Amino acid sequence: MALHSKLRDVTDRIIDRSAQTRALYLDRMRDAARKGPARAHLSCSGQAHAYAGAGTDQSALATGSAGHLGIVTSYNDMLSAHQPFERFPDLIRAAARAAGGTAQVAGGVPAMCDGVTQGEAGMELSLFSRDVIALAAGVALSHNTFDAAVFLGVCDKIVPGLVIAAQSFGHLPIVFLPAGPMTSGLPNDEKAKIRQQFAAGEVARDALMAAEMAAYHGPGTCTFYGTANTNQMLMEFMGLHLPGSSFVNPNTPLRDALTQDGARQALANSALGNAYRPTCEILDEKAFVNGIVGLNATGGSTNLLIHLVAMARAGGIILDWQDFSDLSDITPLMARVYPNGLADVNHFHAAGGLGYMIGDLLDAGLLHPDTRTVVGDGLAQYTTEPKLQGDTLHWQPGPRDSLNDKILRPATDPFQPTGGLKRLTGNIGTAVMKVSAVAPAHQVVEAPARVFHDQEAVKAAFKAGEFTGDVVVVVRFQGPKSKGMPELHSLTPLLSILQGRGQQVALVTDGRMSGASGKVPAAIHVSPEALDGGLIARLRDGDLLRVDATTGTLAVLTDGVALRPPAQADLSANSFGTGRELFSTFRDRVGSADTGASIFGD
Repeated sequence: MALHSKLRDVTDRIIDRSAQTRALYLDRMRDAARKGPARAHLSCSGQAHAYAGAGTDQSALATGSAGHLGIVTSYNDMLSAHQPFERFPDLIRAAARAAGGTAQVAGGVPAMCDGVTQGEAGMELSLFSRDVIALAAGVALSHNTFDAAVFLGVCDKIVPGLVIAAQSFGHLPIVFLPAGPMTSGLPNDEKAKIRQQFAAGEVARDALMAAEMAAYHGPGTCTFYGTANTNQMLMEFMGLHLPGSSFVNPNTPLRDALTQDGARQALANSALGNAYRPTCEILDEKAFVNGIVGLNATGGSTNLLIHLVAMARAGGIILDWQDFSDLSDITPLMARVYPNGLADVNHFHAAGGLGYMIGDLLDAGLLHPDTRTVVGDGLAQYTTEPKLQGDTLHWQPGPRDSLNDKILRPATDPFQPTGGLKRLTGNIGTAVMKVSAVAPAHQVVEAPARVFHDQEAVKAAFKAGEFTGDVVVVVRFQGPKSKGMPELHSLTPLLSILQGRGQQVALVTDGRMSGASGKVPAAIHVSPEALDGGLIARLRDGDLLRVDATTGTLAVLTDGVALRPPAQADLSANSFGTGRELFSTFRDRVGSADTGASIFGD
């Protein structure tokens, strides 16, 4: 099928907008590639330092003739999504040796969990951790001894940070190796119900704890479709994973086989062979457009409206939120995975998963078919799924029909005709909303504002019974310059209770919500933020606000708001404790949410 004309138009304008910065970036990558494999340029002393701990691989490394693979890992055993990576280096080393090469762990990057820090001071480091991860991966590869690399990462900020680093080392072939989701536990809708009951004082903490432990019960990513699993989808749509590898459970023979094959593929893509496939040629404008289409078709995390912009800019590609919104207008919502459905990612994968979606979107002309990937030229290979025959890994055609139309539908008969994301604009500024889980009856809210400077004040007002009518809850001074842009997901149960009582309710904030944004309309990432002169700093209790996902409107309807002096907030308590004092330079340097909320660039 021919490409959809609007897909082509959006891609062309991204290419035109990025022409100068992209050309400069590619020139740098070509210059790095021309220098060839780097180990031979090191002094003998430098090489000896690099190989001293390599054991039986020392001889192969010293000859300089074998491909050498760098492993950058986000392993820790506190977080379930990253615990499976403990075993990966041994699997990768064995695969590299079998292919005639070698592999070393080049370095580790931090991995934090927004679920653990939700509502806590540590959440104010979460967004900044993405750029720390990019910096740490840069340090890991700075020894300049590798012909290719594999990046081990899964969750919210880890994959975006690793992609930013991969762009900086874009002359290297890099394959991303996921760990996979945990097996299904307590259904997500039951977990959410108990959270609401606890927030309303209907059940005790022991019941809440039992439900949470039953939901988050083993190694792997959380099974709802939040930021972590959205990241995995993107890595397939953008060609950085092996086909069909995103949602294979940890510690299974198939997962191990995919890990080893990913290592072999990275070595095969190096400049030492005849199929050089650098990352800079994979992550082009078309790949990012494919990723945005996947984000919309699956109803993915709003966090990626920040991360994708930052990821692209690291490769000289300039995205803006209008690109996301315009692509949402033509992209059907094909999946219902919690929080915009009852299924989890294991059910989604069993119903046909990403291979089915990619095939159907290709047939509809809604994906660029001719992108480069880590396994070859063309996205069609990502319609296949991996299987084990004995100990041999091979790919076979994936399903061409959905195996459960309550979870996965074709582009010709979607859950809704447009994607899961919406850009909102108006006199308050620009914002984004995840609309895939918001019922049509709640997509337009016009109500008086209640204005707060932190989420704890919202919780206190709820407990005091102050929310008795329709309301737009405004939580400001949460932006990247104010507090590092924490997620406010702990407000979801409270706002859901109000909505369940029949009240019209919405959230407006210059902070983030979550990859788990659900049924309450939330205009998030408001830019300019309150600390940066945004009109949100001039709102007061009782101002009439309109949050309209159907027309893409975010506006204050009360006259004279722009003439008021901006509110001031005492943020001194947020500048220290839990490591926050170490990030003052980040808060001073960070860009706005709509440009990626990054410390890199201007």
